[in-house]
Amino acid sequence: MSSSSIPVLIVDDDRTIAAVLKQVIQQLGGGFTCETVWANTGMAAREAIKTQHFQLVLLDYLLPDEDGLALLSAINRLPDSKRPVVIMLTGAGNEQVAVEAMKMGAKDYIVKTQLDFLALRRSIVTALEHRRLEEKLARSTEELRRKNVEMEADLALARGVQQALLPQSYPVFPVGVAAERSVLQFCHRWIPSEKVAGDLFDVFPVGANAAGIFLCDVMGHGVRAALITALLRGLVREQIRLADRPGMFLAEINRGLQALLGQTGDFVFVTAAYVMVEATSGRVRGAIAGHPAPLHLRRRAGVVVPLVHPDGPGPALGLLSDPVYDELELWLEPGDAVLLFTDGLYEAADIAGVEYSQSQLRAAVEARLVHSTPSLIDAVLAEVRQFQGGRATGNFVDDVCLVAVDRAGERTLEHIK
Repeated sequence: MSSSSIPVLIVDDDRTIAAVLKQVIQQLGGGFTCETVWANTGMAAREAIKTQHFQLVLLDYLLPDEDGLALLSAINRLPDSKRPVVIMLTGAGNEQVAVEAMKMGAKDYIVKTQLDFLALRRSIVTALEHRRLEEKLARSTEELRRKNVEMEADLALARGVQQALLPQSYPVFPVGVAAERSVLQFCHRWIPSEKVAGDLFDVFPVGANAAGIFLCDVMGHGVRAALITALLRGLVREQIRLADRPGMFLAEINRGLQALLGQTGDFVFVTAAYVMVEATSGRVRGAIAGHPAPLHLRRRAGVVVPLVHPDGPGPALGLLSDPVYDELELWLEPGDAVLLFTDGLYEAADIAGVEYSQSQLRAAVEARLVHSTPSLIDAVLAEVRQFQGGRATGNFVDDVCLVAVDRAGERTLEHIK
């Protein structure tokens, strides 16, 4: 049988009817080239189906060894890729059989006592067209499945790369002490809303006595935003020499981002917050680029204060060619902390569409100041998730990232002195 022909199985114990059907099939035209196999019993048909993949079966109901519905049931158990289209052949007065066959998946039925060439041809052509569409859909579905598998693998790799770009350990102060004895303690929660995220943070030493904490949120999320975060991480590391001057540090990152994006012609902006914390003095200097104000957790006073400049934050990165980022300053007392976060945390909405808000976030943090910072962060995340109407471990609609730095309590400071 030619590889380009359509294999058709005729199952009928009447040789004359089989010959008529074969003639009709061979004269179909319309782009169909068919070759037929004839089986005069159910057993012969079953053997043929085992050894050959037929696209169409013309199936008589009344066979010498079984009825056609039993054979149709066996055909229906074939895998989708090997299951042929079936047209049922019935005798006069067997319309009930035809209806049952249609319920079982037959595409049409033909009354043999009323054979009409045009009607028969139309039925066969319709069935074959249906089969073509099914095969085309199956190919498209398989191609889509394959591409989805590839995309999922790519996203998994991208997520792994993103996670590798995040800090794998934190700096310690003084240099060389065990992490639990460090004057500055860090913690973070990085929660992508998709496979990859548009939020990025970095923590790095600035000299021997200070740490820099950078947090940014790329407009949008998904693969596009994730690619920008990779670029930003490189820009941050390029400008570490300026990390002790927060305003200039952000300005140079902005310059580098604009240069990179200018080559693509794409429009992207990035909000960012950067703070530098001196370990021994507790002095904090920072600058904001269109980002939510970090929170100063003043544990002795029992209050939470946003880190804001009187003139407001500077523009988001990527918007202007030569922006100025004013610096802000504060002092951490022993036990204080600074919490940086992205807007996905407080823009989470309940089922009515009402957002959680920054004021609620500050209140939630302030109510938990007696907790350790990691426990505080986890409790706030659980509260926001519950606010959304989900479980305490549910997903966020937008990427969420929090980074905190604690200054050690007085006992640790005294030990170091």
